[in-house]
Amino acid sequence: MDEKLIQRLESAVSRLEALSAGFHPSASPAGGADAPDAALDPSVVAFADLIDQYVGRVSRAAEIIGGQVLEVTKLVQEAFVVQKELLIKLKHTQKPDLAGLAEFLKPLNEVIAKATALTEGRRSDFFNHLKAAADSLSALAWIAYTGKDCGMSMPIAHVEESWQMAEFYSNKVLVEYRNKDPNHVEWAKALKELYLPGLRDYVKSFHPLGPVWSPTGKIIAPSKASAPVAPAAPPPAPASLFSSESSQASSSKPKEGMSAVFQQISSGNVTSGLRKVKDDMKTKNRPDRTGVVGASEKESHASPRVFSKAGPPKFELQMGRKWVVENQIEKKDLVIKDCDAKQSVYIYGCKNSVLQIPGKVNNITIDKCTKMGVVFKDVVAACEIVNSNGVEVQCQGAAPTISVDNTSGCQLYLSKDSLEASITTAKSSEINVLVPGAEPDGDWVEHSLPQQYIHLFKDGHFETTSASHSGG
Repeated sequence: MDEKLIQRLESAVSRLEALSAGFHPSASPAGGADAPDAALDPSVVAFADLIDQYVGRVSRAAEIIGGQVLEVTKLVQEAFVVQKELLIKLKHTQKPDLAGLAEFLKPLNEVIAKATALTEGRRSDFFNHLKAAADSLSALAWIAYTGKDCGMSMPIAHVEESWQMAEFYSNKVLVEYRNKDPNHVEWAKALKELYLPGLRDYVKSFHPLGPVWSPTGKIIAPSKASAPVAPAAPPPAPASLFSSESSQASSSKPKEGMSAVFQQISSGNVTSGLRKVKDDMKTKNRPDRTGVVGASEKESHASPRVFSKAGPPKFELQMGRKWVVENQIEKKDLVIKDCDAKQSVYIYGCKNSVLQIPGKVNNITIDKCTKMGVVFKDVVAACEIVNSNGVEVQCQGAAPTISVDNTSGCQLYLSKDSLEASITTAKSSEINVLVPGAEPDGDWVEHSLPQQYIHLFKDGHFETTSASHSGG
């Protein structure tokens, strides 16, 4: 404990020395003459301590792990450093309008976009780390709170809600590496403590009602430059907060999608773009008055789509640690015979196929599969089903955790040894769990997991219960 206190004191002294050495009254810094004073503001100093204590702990764990975990952790550190610079800047800046706020938050948005880009594309072995870190950065959007009418929760609540979104993937890291690698466990725990209690307590102490702008500072003018050549996509959660267009600019752009439809209807000239129907095009004048598309014509349009986006099929063991089953179509006899508890299984892009895993493996992931059946014996860590449709999974042995994410239609068959499994669902529907009957030769008993919830505000907090529907 004493060593941590000494490190924090040394860090604070070095920052003070750097400020005193780099500040000359004759040369005004880019942020204005009050920038050094703003850097010594208690709220800014406290945020610097937050970076040293909490972000430093996450970084130390990531340096041991290395690879993509270290890469995304550096972006987390960069995002917090950018927010510290914004805290200094707002001390001598007037409260901006929507366009000015977007310009003010642009540096933070760019870092968040880079972190989000790491989670896109093909799913990596550290996807849960990347997703947890990238989703957690939306908590830094508390600085965009401008009042109760801005469309977002108050700063403290926003930090807590943002972490809940990231905690789903952080818990996956804890479950996967709980008995395998303590460094990953330390990283996940440190990431959580960075936000809860770290950032939450900081916001509660200094900005519970939002950032405090200077009443006499400079005004932020929105940039007149066009958008970047190839900007990264902003993360889903804070996208509305970091929009770079003002309401006036957005109204001048041509509308797309349903907005264009409603604009055309309101203009009154709805039929101007329609083509004239000639007599030979009318159904009553056609020789076949059914209007039904023939089977041959239908198949000619539908058949090429089945395999158009599928890559080459794979069924192989990579580096002795990971079984990869990809793009298997109409394969009902897939079997992984030689497997052990240290190996993982990754199933991607398979359709109308069945895979059997008779042995014990460490982890099973089913990603972007349609009408896929998987039968496995035992799993050490977890069985994950993501981005899939119409999947059936049967556990014949034990499985401590089963997670279903962004999936529509999933049948889970549990054995008696796996009835204590923890089942986690998110953004999913039509999830049914079948368990053995009371008698040895009895039928399966089906239970549907709720997908609708009722939230009631009582005694200062929300109570959530699943919605139940009773039919006559």
